[in-house]
Amino acid sequence: MTQEETEQRLVQMQEKVDKIYVSVEKTRRYFMWTLIISIAVMVLPLIGRLITIPLYINNLKTGLMGL
Repeated sequence: MTQEETEQRLVQMQEKVDKIYVSVEKTRRYFMWTLIISIAVMVLPLIGRLITIPLYINNLKTGLMGL
């Protein structure tokens, strides 16, 4: 292999590595947003329950006291 062929192959490899890097970054962002959305879907209802359950118990207790 000559010097020119080696340099050409290195340039081709660098182009491929650059394309792989772009693809990996897109995949990383996709997984990051999937994780954030999954956490939000799990945590927000729990926070809502922490607020609504005491209110429900208070209303239930108030209703039973009126009997």
